[in-house]
Amino acid sequence: MKMAKIVLASCAALILTGSAGLAQQATTGTGMVTIIDRLNDTVAIRPTQDGTVGANTGGAAIEFKVKGASLEDVHAGDRVKYTATETDGAKTITKIEKQ
Repeated sequence: MKMAKIVLASCAALILTGSAGLAQQATTGTGMVTIIDRLNDTVAIRPTQDGTVGANTGGAAIEFKVKGASLEDVHAGDRVKYTATETDGAKTITKIEKQ
């Protein structure tokens, strides 16, 4: 019985550690700022597409919450490079810089 408890505790610890690692994965990207809402600290960015076919046609803009980064130097229409994390479906920009 004691061995079963140890195995179950170990499995639970691995699951929690693995899901925490998946919960916040940092991604980097580039795109064009389409909307800035400084009152609510949100920004919408249309990602730059890779490749040559259809590279000039942009996809839909993605809305991000901004935390730990300043939006003061960024304006709609600017091309930016950003780092974002996703936690429980909420996308948050942690770093943004004008290109």
